Amino acid sequence: MKLNLKRPLAFFDLETTGTNIGADRIVEISVIKLNPDGSEEVKTWRVHPGIPIPLESSLVHGIYDEHIQNEKQFKELGQEIADFIGDSDLAGYNSNKFDIPMIMEEFLRAGVSFSLDARHFVDVQNIFHQMEQRTLKAAYQFYCNKVIENAHSAEADTRATMEVLLAQIERYENVEWEDKKGNKTIPVVGDVEALHAFTNLSKPVDFAGRMVYNEQGEELINFGKHKGKRVEDVLNAEPSYYSWMMQGDFPLYTKRKLEEIYTRWNAKKTAERQANKAAQPKPADQQPAAPKPEYQKKEYTKPDHTKNQQPQNKPFKKKDEPAQPVNDDMLAQLALKFKKG
Repeated sequence: MKLNLKRPLAFFDLETTGTNIGADRIVEISVIKLNPDGSEEVKTWRVHPGIPIPLESSLVHGIYDEHIQNEKQFKELGQEIADFIGDSDLAGYNSNKFDIPMIMEEFLRAGVSFSLDARHFVDVQNIFHQMEQRTLKAAYQFYCNKVIENAHSAEADTRATMEVLLAQIERYENVEWEDKKGNKTIPVVGDVEALHAFTNLSKPVDFAGRMVYNEQGEELINFGKHKGKRVEDVLNAEPSYYSWMMQGDFPLYTKRKLEEIYTRWNAKKTAERQANKAAQPKPADQQPAAPKPEYQKKEYTKPDHTKNQQPQNKPFKKKDEPAQPVNDDMLAQLALKFKKG
C-alpha cells in the first residue's frame, strides 16, 4: 500500500548536543521530502551549535567539534531549511516528543517564521509502540505464545518475566544486533554479565538516570543546566549544587550515590590542601632558631682601684723656687692674720 499524499511529507531526523530541548542545539538535520508524485528531495545540513558538543553525544552520533567548526549556525541556515520543508506535513521517529519541539526551538531562537498550524504529524515510533505493545502481557504473548493467568499478581508477573527472558535467549541465539555507532554484536546470550551490559546501555549511576557514567567510568550530571558535565567538575565550580540536590525532590538512592561522590571528592580536596600546605616554606618566625655559639666562661679579676691614684693627704708641693726675702708687706700680712679682736 502506497501513501496517498495530498501534499509533501517531510521525514526528518536531528542529531543534537543532547536531549534537553531548551538548552541543547542541533548539529545535523536531514530531510527527505516525499512528494505527491512519488519523487523525493533530500537535503542534509551540518550545523555549528554555538556550544561544545559533549563527548557522550559525539560517541552516539559520531559528530565531534572539529567536524562542525567551519559550519554555519542555525540562525544562518534556518530560513533555507524552512523554505525546503515548505508546507509539508512532518514525519519522524519519536518526532512528536523530540524532533519537532527541538527544531521549533531553533526556528524561534533564530527568528525564522515557521508555523505548525494546519500541518499533520506522523510519529512512526507511536505506531510501533501501539501496534506492538511493550507490556509484560504483550511480551509473554509474543515470546511464549501464552496468556498470563492472574495478571498483575506479583507471582504470576514474576514467573512470566522469567519465562520471557528464557524465551528471548532461545529466540535470539546467534542473532546479530547493531548499535548506533555501527558496531555489531550478538548481545542476547545465556550470560548474566553480558545481559547486564546490554540492558544497561545508558550506564546509569543511580537508576533514576539523574547521573550516568561516561566511557571513562566518570559520573556525569544527566539533567538541567549541568547536563553532560562531570559531577566533580560541578562540585569544583559550584559546591552549593550538592546541597541543592540533597535538599531537593530527588530519589533517596540518587542522593546516596551523590553523597558517595561528594565524600570522595571532599577527601581528594582535603588531601590536596594538606599536600600544598606541607610543600609551602614556613614563615621566618616558625623557622628553627640558629644554634647559639658555645658560651666560654671568663675568669673574673677584681679591679685594683689603687692603681694610678694619688696618695691621700699628700702635701701640696710647689715647684722649687728660690726663697724670697722677708719684707715689710709680708710682716704686715702676718700681723693681720694673727691679730686678736
